Amino acid sequence: MNYNFDEIINRRGTYSLKWDGEELIKQFGLTERYDEDTIPLFTADMDLPVPQPLVEALHKTVDHRIYGYSVFPDEYFDAIQSWMQKRHDWKIEKEHIVYSPGTVHALSIAVKAFTNAEDGIMIQRPVYPPFTSVIEGNNRHVVNNALKKDDDGYYSIDFEDFEAKAKEDNTKMFILCNPHNPTGRNFNEDELKRMAAICHNHNVLIVADEIHGDLLRRGEKFVPMAKVAEHTDHIITCTAINKTFNVAGLHCTNIIISDEELRTKFSTEMGMQLASPFAIAALIAVYNEGEDWLEQLKDYVDGTMAYIKEFLAERMPEVKVAIPEGTYIMWLDFGGYGITAEEIHDRIYNKANVLLEDGNMFGEEGEFYQRICTPSPRPLIEEALERIAKEFENIPGVNIGTKVNNK
Repeated sequence: MNYNFDEIINRRGTYSLKWDGEELIKQFGLTERYDEDTIPLFTADMDLPVPQPLVEALHKTVDHRIYGYSVFPDEYFDAIQSWMQKRHDWKIEKEHIVYSPGTVHALSIAVKAFTNAEDGIMIQRPVYPPFTSVIEGNNRHVVNNALKKDDDGYYSIDFEDFEAKAKEDNTKMFILCNPHNPTGRNFNEDELKRMAAICHNHNVLIVADEIHGDLLRRGEKFVPMAKVAEHTDHIITCTAINKTFNVAGLHCTNIIISDEELRTKFSTEMGMQLASPFAIAALIAVYNEGEDWLEQLKDYVDGTMAYIKEFLAERMPEVKVAIPEGTYIMWLDFGGYGITAEEIHDRIYNKANVLLEDGNMFGEEGEFYQRICTPSPRPLIEEALERIAKEFENIPGVNIGTKVNNK
């Protein structure tokens, strides 16, 4: 089946956080302006239709007319194991899989289960803001191993700093984001092995958030850390269908924990969690029948990213951006304009009426950056970029460039 990802589907009135969440969005401080003309591209879900087999599976569940407490059938675990083996050459055992209603929820459970108040937890900023929230919100301390950036905007790990901070007596956990949000780095096997070994040598538990692992550019290969690490008894892996298949609202994360003691402690801290019949049906459907859709999606996102990069090069050359190795997120550097982060925000959010995400939410390293989530119909992306470009035309020294042909 061929999917039309250019189709603009009206999400208003469907309880969408992006399109109906005006009060919550303003409460979070994301923007001062939000109205019916706002184009929201700030959160990591898609404005694109899901795989048809998923639609059919959910219809079948609805048509049953009873939605009671549910258990996980063998097909659920079989689907997870088959997907990980086929897509990532990663063999996992059924008993290692623990269900969680969400990835951020699982991170918070891990923090509470395996660390104590005032402990240090290492992250790599600029990074997904809830990493900081689950640490500080549980009265732990952030230990920042900031990623290094070269002149081309490529990010790498500062391993000297990483090991120094892992050695600190107070550092008890490292939360890895791979592929990395928002920089888009897809850490390679050598990097993953080295981080895993350092943490093992210094008794630092790793929680690996790998929920963007299916969303890579062509030619990139995703490597689960637990697949290549010499020791896995200190690694907890978060996987999910929500980013890959646009089902964040169905709350379906699966945690892979090979060490029995860690798995028992994690499960005890989390308590009993039952998925809805819709989440169970969804996972089975997408992992068994969603691969063709995913390949089409990846081509579409790659095309959108190429369009964004070309548009910015021609219309807003002061904005530096690299095509990310993974995720569907682009990390835009507006620092070349020589204006304040507050003015950058005002021109995009209030004047252009486009809702992105301010880079300083990801750490001070992102002060002049904006994060854009790209999986929306390309005509919507084109309209958003045209609006933003118009608001940056009157800055002295800006090269306005020429209009990019629609693609």
